[in-house]
Amino acid sequence: MSEINERIRDGSVRVVTAEEMPDLVDELGTDGAVREVDVVTTGTFGAMCSSGVFLNTGHSDPPIKISKAWLNNVEAYGGIAAVDLFLGATQPSEDRGDEYGGAHVMEDLISGREVELRARGAVTDCYPRLDLETTLRLEDFNQATMVNPRNSYERYAAAANSTERTLHTYMGTLLPRYGNVSYSGAGCLSPIPNDPDFEYIGVGTRIFLCGAQGFIVGSGTQHLPQEGFSTLMVKGDLKDMDNEFLRAATFQEYGPSLYVGLGIPIPILSERIAKKTAVRDRDIVTEIVDYGVPRRARPTVRRVNYEQLYSGIVEIDGNEVRTSPLSSRHVARKVARSLGDLIRRGEFLLSAPAEPLPAVGRNSPMKQTREFLLVGDVMSHDVATVCEEISIKEAARMIVGGPFDHLPVVSKEGWLIGMVTAWDVSKAVASDKTSHISDMMTRKVFIASPDEPLELAARKLDHHKISALPVVDKDHHVIGMVTSDHVSRLYGRRRSL
Repeated sequence: MSEINERIRDGSVRVVTAEEMPDLVDELGTDGAVREVDVVTTGTFGAMCSSGVFLNTGHSDPPIKISKAWLNNVEAYGGIAAVDLFLGATQPSEDRGDEYGGAHVMEDLISGREVELRARGAVTDCYPRLDLETTLRLEDFNQATMVNPRNSYERYAAAANSTERTLHTYMGTLLPRYGNVSYSGAGCLSPIPNDPDFEYIGVGTRIFLCGAQGFIVGSGTQHLPQEGFSTLMVKGDLKDMDNEFLRAATFQEYGPSLYVGLGIPIPILSERIAKKTAVRDRDIVTEIVDYGVPRRARPTVRRVNYEQLYSGIVEIDGNEVRTSPLSSRHVARKVARSLGDLIRRGEFLLSAPAEPLPAVGRNSPMKQTREFLLVGDVMSHDVATVCEEISIKEAARMIVGGPFDHLPVVSKEGWLIGMVTAWDVSKAVASDKTSHISDMMTRKVFIASPDEPLELAARKLDHHKISALPVVDKDHHVIGMVTSDHVSRLYGRRRSL
């Protein structure tokens, strides 16, 4: 390591990117690569929700002990000390909602724009001030230290959607019936796949973070190296960062996130390390998982490698499905090249880790002590289905003579194809329409599955301004109904307890 740093200082260091290293190893062998290469630079640029910044505002006059604070109406946590705040990337604005959040405040700050600080104080003898409003630029903060609890996944599961409706997730928009596959990660450029056993990457390793020099603090949250899901906790100075490598984003109907450019130099100290940095996209395997199942453990649709994902097409159930990246390989290359330029100019030295990262981690499910209800626990099994050939009058008789306000319409095979409500029938009868219900049924039907959380069904009811959801099984057959009355009665009982 000291020899490589000496070459960095005298300008003789030999640097290649992780994308270039595999061909060099093929051409020269691992022994030749060790002789010819000193450092391999890596890079990634993707949405890293688990990011944030510690900010110190300095003391006001008279002083204030901040209990609540907002930056451009985005709440920052004020429970650390009098004027220390933590701003999370995914915290949404209180007046602009998901369109603007903590990530956008960070981008505004490093772009030189003013942000409005509004604070409320916990009045004490030594902190007599009750509230405060001011505007600040990045240089007005004493410290602005980015500390990201979880960045740079070793690999990221790709996402698809088996349901009949479009899903909006942190993996982007997922089209129905496996209409697309969304994935993240920079493949062979990603840092951890180039050092999966942490021979160099460790606590105290110097890294490239959003254009600044930063450090690895330790393993990230949800670090699970034994299953190929290692993560990193990192820190850097926001004041030194470049908005080319730090960008705010909003995911539709999910919220704000932060795109982080992160690169780690890997010193080629042995043939073993040279071999690992020769990893190719086809060597990095991940799973496509079904986000249509709204549970912690989502089913795996199939396993793929990054070469297949980057090709733009993968096969699911015999069908070609388009793939699209959430992360930018173009900017990941810029990260790796920019890091290489800093090293060649003698502006970035390698640092040996103070201690290795753990080889075994933990990502256990949350311990839940309160009742958790699924749609199947509360749905009504007493549901009548009809075929589209019946008349409106017949549908009216069924609604009047039974306990239902909603009639799911099914095909001859028993698949859900539409919905008729008491309101639909009333309008048709009032208009003297006597045709079949196929002429007036709703064909775009929002559904629930028996194993999805009741809270998700309640959100659908509220979001789409509807009063009922047919519950369907995996074959799209109607097995029940969950209504706004079910949800209201249940939550009413909970509030009364």
